Amino acid sequence: MNAPTKIDTSAEALMATAIRVLTMDAVQAANSGHPGMPMGMADVAAVLFNRFMQIDPSCPKWADRDRFVLSAGHGSMLVYSINHMLGYADMDMDQIRSFRQWGARTAGHPEYGHADGIETTTGPLGQGITTAVGMALAERMHNARFGDDLVDHYTYVIAGDGCLMEGISHEAIDMAGHWALGRMIVLWDDNKITIDGSTELSTSVDQKARFAAAGWHVQEVDGHDREAVAAAIEAAKKDPRPSLIDCKTVIGQGAPNKAGSHKVHGAPLGAEEIAATRTALGWAHEAFTLPKEVYAAWQAVAARGREAREGWEARLLCNEHGGAFEKSLAGPDKAAMAEAITAYKQQLSADAPKVATRKASEMALAVVNATLPNAIGGSADLTGSNLTLTKGMSPVSKDNYGGNYIHYGIREFGMSAAMNGIALHGGFFPYGGTFLVFADYARPAIRLSALMGLPVAYVMTHDSIGLGEDGPTHQPVEHLASLRAMPNLNVFRPADVVETAEAWEIAATSEKTPSLLALSRQNLPCLRTEHRTENLTAKGAYVLREPEGGRDVTLIATGSEVEIAMTAADELARQDVRAAVVSAPCFELFAAQDEAYRASVLGDAPRVGVEAAVEQGWSPLLGARSAFVGMTGFGASAPADDLYKHFGITAEAVAAAAKKLIR
Repeated sequence: MNAPTKIDTSAEALMATAIRVLTMDAVQAANSGHPGMPMGMADVAAVLFNRFMQIDPSCPKWADRDRFVLSAGHGSMLVYSINHMLGYADMDMDQIRSFRQWGARTAGHPEYGHADGIETTTGPLGQGITTAVGMALAERMHNARFGDDLVDHYTYVIAGDGCLMEGISHEAIDMAGHWALGRMIVLWDDNKITIDGSTELSTSVDQKARFAAAGWHVQEVDGHDREAVAAAIEAAKKDPRPSLIDCKTVIGQGAPNKAGSHKVHGAPLGAEEIAATRTALGWAHEAFTLPKEVYAAWQAVAARGREAREGWEARLLCNEHGGAFEKSLAGPDKAAMAEAITAYKQQLSADAPKVATRKASEMALAVVNATLPNAIGGSADLTGSNLTLTKGMSPVSKDNYGGNYIHYGIREFGMSAAMNGIALHGGFFPYGGTFLVFADYARPAIRLSALMGLPVAYVMTHDSIGLGEDGPTHQPVEHLASLRAMPNLNVFRPADVVETAEAWEIAATSEKTPSLLALSRQNLPCLRTEHRTENLTAKGAYVLREPEGGRDVTLIATGSEVEIAMTAADELARQDVRAAVVSAPCFELFAAQDEAYRASVLGDAPRVGVEAAVEQGWSPLLGARSAFVGMTGFGASAPADDLYKHFGITAEAVAAAAKKLIR
């Protein structure tokens, strides 16, 4: 997009002052919040929005808008103040007055989906800057496909000392530098204050040297010198590298007695200091009252953005790739995916291949990637183990943003946060892989996927003690339980190739729920040899085997243990015990079914749960008369078959548990 040439800078001091007073008034009214950062970065923010940001509050989701990420999310009043003054329809002054109150859009930290103009949820420090890396990468990937006329925007980040102390920041800056994301500009609020006090208490890192070492363009400015800030942003835009601008600021700038102190970081200023601040700033207006010249200055930014958006829409109409561009931003073609997966399932049921579900995932992904042209795969340096790369995919790099496979390196957390950014940017369906045991490294970003309702897919292989010789450090036992405890996350543990294909159909067409596929290293037989068009995995659990004459016991299993349950049912049948087998690939989807369906699947007979993991989380499926065959501690290093025998996860153990229940 072409930046407008005529920008009025004369009102920037007033624009910054308005941020300061709205912030201190809102925090005071709420009696909680963080006034220090918004007051300290007000000058930087005024320059950024007045001279550079291209956004249109009348069309908040305009595809080619600049993205603004407040990584230091505790300073949320910065973005709420700005969005109010810009004229976002859902951010009137009542929302500012209701900061941090029940039902208000102005949550303590910016929450994606709660209000327009909030590009991502930024609560846990460090994730904002890393999510922004995904946004900036998505911009370049989208640009490679559709050109400058349709994709030509920047990703701006305000980050604080805490963001840069968090370990994930290292993953973020390394990825951005490696991919040469020159349209990512980070404005660092270098105020040298944390909650405990001076940053000298906890860090001695030369951040500018760290960013430079990762391949970033680095500058330092006085964050209260607006012309210096503007010149630095101009220089950053001209450099092909991602940019860090070290903005030397005073936390709580404007407060005559508390500025520069950690006491202004996360507490109201108090009525006396607010009155003194009003005097110091020359602000004669009552709380939550802004003069018309403030609104005029900020809404000139909005008008400029609207003009840019209208010009972009005109280009879209006559662009030969316009239709494909809009299709990339639309939701997945569910009908096409269902048709492709159904045909594929029919072939699988006929061929009945015995493969590990990680291999089954690779096979299903070939269908998904052929059906969804905007699928973007990746792995945290485990491509050959996760099997996330399908035929015809090419790597994304600084020399080839047109690729569709991302080598994230050994950065599980960074990968997951970046995938969130790719999903938030729009235009792509991202999936990425690692071992299930490393879900703990990625968990905070998976949680934000769930919290924001992003249809990101996590491919987690080596899902149990079945991975064998790598030992207990690599054998997940508690991970399924902890992930199932997370709201709005579908955790799939498929039993065979057919269930894996069905899980991928759900993951690839999900709208507001991320998916996590827990996949085996060991080969598993195809259990679904009779083709069913219906996606049974979408039910969460279903009856795989129903004995004639009613049930004496119901065996419920997931993943690799469904085979064990089937063998146990055969053994019980030889002893005249009628055992039903239920496959339960997704507890969350089963819980969403109506009560009648759940009752029909679970039955009234005693139940035995079987899973090579801890029992926690199984109680809704098991009921009162039940037993569980699984893990009670950590695994060990040995071949998988030996481990299953040692820990008693065998068909014989399942049959014995069943017989004990029905005696």
